[in-house]
Amino acid sequence: MRILLAIAAAIAIIAGVAVQQLWPKAEPKALVYDPARAIPEFSLESTAATSVGTEALVGQWTLLFTGYTYCPDICPTTMADLRRIMPTLSASTDVPVKVWMISVDPPRDDIERLTQYTGFFGPEFVGVRGEHPQLYPFVTNLGLMYSVPDEGATDYLVNHSAAIILVNPAGHLQAIFKAEHVPGKIPTVNMDQLAADFALIADAY
Repeated sequence: MRILLAIAAAIAIIAGVAVQQLWPKAEPKALVYDPARAIPEFSLESTAATSVGTEALVGQWTLLFTGYTYCPDICPTTMADLRRIMPTLSASTDVPVKVWMISVDPPRDDIERLTQYTGFFGPEFVGVRGEHPQLYPFVTNLGLMYSVPDEGATDYLVNHSAAIILVNPAGHLQAIFKAEHVPGKIPTVNMDQLAADFALIADAY
């Protein structure tokens, strides 16, 4: 009897291992860079410091996206959605999680205005800005884009990417969460999917 029980236990263990190996592992739906990509050195202004460069991204997970304080739809929606899932993101890692809103409207978004805007959403939210000669290369190096308004324009909208970039605690580009484009709706990132993907990425890091 004992021999039969031992054989049955061994078979159960082997079967469990086989099922675990054959069972498909969950994979992020985001575009994940493997290996992660280095971000070229930059120098911009920040609501959290006088100036920031690549070293400011080290030691934390950072979600970056382009926006501006006069944005009527995508930006406030994205900020509010990120604030909603921030507790979930923070629970997925022992490393701090920050959000950088990179202003693509330097003529109107000074540090004071950015501080008021991002401060509304919580201490994890940071506003980053720069003039176009420094800002544009930084944004395009992340794989994002924005349009530059005509010189002298005062009442305008800025076209910009709706995707969200994830930078890992080493300060390297880890993933891109692309926006969903649904007819009749503004393009936004699915935040529940972002949170699920982030948990997988953070766990594998």
